[in-house]
Amino acid sequence: MASVRQVQVTFDSADPERLAYFWCEILGYVVPSPPGGFATWTDYDASLPVESRGRAFVCGDPTGVGPRLHFQRVPEGKVAKNRVHLDVRVGTGLVGDERLAALEAESDRLVALGAVQVRVLHADGVDESCIVMRDIEGNEFCLD
Repeated sequence: MASVRQVQVTFDSADPERLAYFWCEILGYVVPSPPGGFATWTDYDASLPVESRGRAFVCGDPTGVGPRLHFQRVPEGKVAKNRVHLDVRVGTGLVGDERLAALEAESDRLVALGAVQVRVLHADGVDESCIVMRDIEGNEFCLD
């Protein structure tokens, strides 16, 4: 029998630290403490060779339940639709108008942070409503 493994989700990014803090706001995640001997991540980053500064950043679920998110700097921008995306579960247990209101309220909060609402998918008798969004670097995700 296979053992359960932890999952880390990695995002390619132009600005890893900025994108990490954006996702912290969405998910209630936190940035871990900097390595020993450094008061801040900025201090740690300044200790690295110039070519390594700002190359990656991480955040995680403060309860330890959700996956760690890793953001890595890449030179190219996003050019195509994601093949994998995150569903941010804000409407769990809700149906109909109550669910849609919760999704729209969260969408409004995230748009104020820089996200973009792409489209609302209304309940169709099989699936409940969800909202397709893009984060501050264009990565698609859903409010579900």
